[in-house]
Amino acid sequence: MKKVSFKTLGCRLNQYETDALVTQFHQAGYEVVDYSKRADITVINTCTVTNQSDQKSRNTINHAIRKNSEGLVVVTGCMANNYKEQLEANDRVTYVVDNERKSQIVSLIDAHYKGEVAHPDSYNPDVFGFETVNKSLHTRTSIKVQDGCDNYCTYCIVPSVRGKAVSRPISEILENVKRVVDNGFKEIVITGVNIGRYDYGGYNIEKAIEKILDLPGKFRVRISSLEPDGFGPDFHRLFQHPRMAPHLHLCIQSGSDPILLKMRRMYTVHSFMEIVEKFRKQMPDFNFTTDVIVGFPGETDDDFNQTANLAKEARFSHIHTFRYSRRKGTRADRMDDQLQERIKSERSEVIRKISVMNRISYMKSMLEKEQMVLIEKVDQSGMAHGYGEHYIPVLFPTQDPSKNRFQKVILTRVETSEPPAMIGG
Repeated sequence: MKKVSFKTLGCRLNQYETDALVTQFHQAGYEVVDYSKRADITVINTCTVTNQSDQKSRNTINHAIRKNSEGLVVVTGCMANNYKEQLEANDRVTYVVDNERKSQIVSLIDAHYKGEVAHPDSYNPDVFGFETVNKSLHTRTSIKVQDGCDNYCTYCIVPSVRGKAVSRPISEILENVKRVVDNGFKEIVITGVNIGRYDYGGYNIEKAIEKILDLPGKFRVRISSLEPDGFGPDFHRLFQHPRMAPHLHLCIQSGSDPILLKMRRMYTVHSFMEIVEKFRKQMPDFNFTTDVIVGFPGETDDDFNQTANLAKEARFSHIHTFRYSRRKGTRADRMDDQLQERIKSERSEVIRKISVMNRISYMKSMLEKEQMVLIEKVDQSGMAHGYGEHYIPVLFPTQDPSKNRFQKVILTRVETSEPPAMIGG
């Protein structure tokens, strides 16, 4: 058996597509091994959203080349779209496969070992052509409902590397959910590039999720990431369903309306906070996490202070903070008033500290409350690790070493080590 390993960088969509590739390779008779081990094929699923992402992707590619000097190195993901010619010029990279043909990697490798002359571009593009996940690197699994984006935010390279927005047929989504539930997954995560723009055959994202919730089986549903302008006024009512996890990663990016306008974001701070308040009026413990970009061109001290104040007011339990990164081909790259990296780093650290403070505060508010934890692993000391429905990391003692099962626990203590977690009993 040929051995294959994987390394994934970037978003949850990349993680899902890697898991789908793991399943495809396994079904094709390959042995899937940990990335740290020697492999005949190494697949690197890259990210290019920031300069830091580019550097991490390059470092990973170089590491894979050194680690498996005799093996095949396959580079895919967004960097493969953004720097295709540059990557193809590296004679130690065997194949560069764009996002549109990522699902064809197994066929490409099979052809390689049969001695056939094949090029990734000879395969038909199909962004939804992945097998149902069975053998996975994770306990939960994602359901890809959408790909691409038409928003063209001024800082974002994603429309260039993921293409125009396209939605997956509802029948395929429902069949995918049925199969992963039959395969034993207890939590499914709805994912895509801009899932709020899902639109297929009269179904928007709300109607699509309603159909998923009507399916039989014991599972819960989580949404990976959502833009604040991609759903209707009654979206919050979906979360009254007991299968819906009361958590949203709702992307704010900035707490300053002038900066949001320069970013070409389709909402205001006021409209964003109306969404948050509507959810929390219905569910006071509802957990919001978010993305923030600091150091956008022209961001003044006042603009940044508004973002910091909003981060506190909205009580995000986690803030994924990005230092603005210039991306060639975007409008923001051509803007005046580019900020120094020192300022970006300083502002990033302020938001990071607010995020930690918010996280501990939110966890303390959940003390003595019940969580249904999906167990991801049980360590040697007999502590189970998993996440509750509110996306809280929970540890609790157990006599049962099995994972991928639900367990009700009462949250008794906040563990403030980095990263913070809650102790249950």
